[in-house]
Amino acid sequence: MPDHLNALVTETVADAASGWDVAGEIPIAVLRALGAKGVLCAETEQRFGGLGLSCTDNGELTAHTGALCSSLRSVMTSQGMAAWTIRRFGDRAQREEYLARLTGGELAAVAFSEPAAGSDLAAMGTGIRREGADIVVHGTKTWITAADYADWIVVFGRYEGGGAVAVVPATAPGVRVTRVAHPMGCRAAGHATVELDHVRLPAEHLLAVAGQPIVMLTTIALTYGRLSVAWGCVGILRACLTAVARHAATREQFGKPLLQHQLVARHLAELYAAERTATFACERASGSRDEGSPEQVPASVLAKHVAAGHAARGAASALQVLASAGAASGHVVERAYRDAKLMEVIEGSNEICQLILAEHAASSAG
Repeated sequence: MPDHLNALVTETVADAASGWDVAGEIPIAVLRALGAKGVLCAETEQRFGGLGLSCTDNGELTAHTGALCSSLRSVMTSQGMAAWTIRRFGDRAQREEYLARLTGGELAAVAFSEPAAGSDLAAMGTGIRREGADIVVHGTKTWITAADYADWIVVFGRYEGGGAVAVVPATAPGVRVTRVAHPMGCRAAGHATVELDHVRLPAEHLLAVAGQPIVMLTTIALTYGRLSVAWGCVGILRACLTAVARHAATREQFGKPLLQHQLVARHLAELYAAERTATFACERASGSRDEGSPEQVPASVLAKHVAAGHAARGAASALQVLASAGAASGHVVERAYRDAKLMEVIEGSNEICQLILAEHAASSAG
């Protein structure tokens, strides 16, 4: 992975992450600048203005970003998933237009979940229909990451007995974006409710896969999102591991450094093991995608499940070691504790991941 990209993200975030978290907002100019440099959807091919990174290299960039700021990483996941969806489902003209926008500084969100369709995306009620030369999009999407920043909302919905994806301008008549107030974690990721009140657009805004099974469409898109979240969790673990190692080596209690207390050393050892395990799972899943392996879907689910679980437990362990030193609002470990828990819910909850993995295990054994 090119070192200059890590350096660019480090320079951009600097010491601002805690301030962004407390304020609940990343300056839009920061996001547009990173987007214009291709960082937010780094796998997009160079012919579309992207960086053309492999899934593995983009994963390491995502982990580095996640170690610095999970809110920025969440926006990166959203932008990357939007670009991935357009790459996979759009025709040539759609790819050329929209990907150039997403690598040129414009921002996008991907809208799956609804008030009555979270884990069960097959139950989504948002409708997309043709009316002559236009399409009409109607429905409500909830907890949409980066929607408050977005120029474009990539909307999944029902279409003629199947599913479809529409690329909706956030400023189109009938679109209303309402920011989620004070989310528990990833506070600066721009989560919002998106209401689509009979939004009328030219049919060119409907991606070319219209009519395909909705579960197939969402699974393909979520494979990108799950792996991006998993790499972000690796970043959370690395941030916690660094904080705990430094604190345990310098903080003294009962006349010796915390690291020399065996129960504290256990926390550090488990954090190290968790980071290594999550990294290996992510590397395997990214390798599967780079190779075009049919195992990439279950491998991505496994990586997300393993990394999210380890991140949540690892952040709790880090807070236990740092105690009050890590409990101040905006502290890297305090942020990790809140952010990591959300990772066990988004892009497929722990329980949904377990169901998918159980089904895969059963079919593999048969």
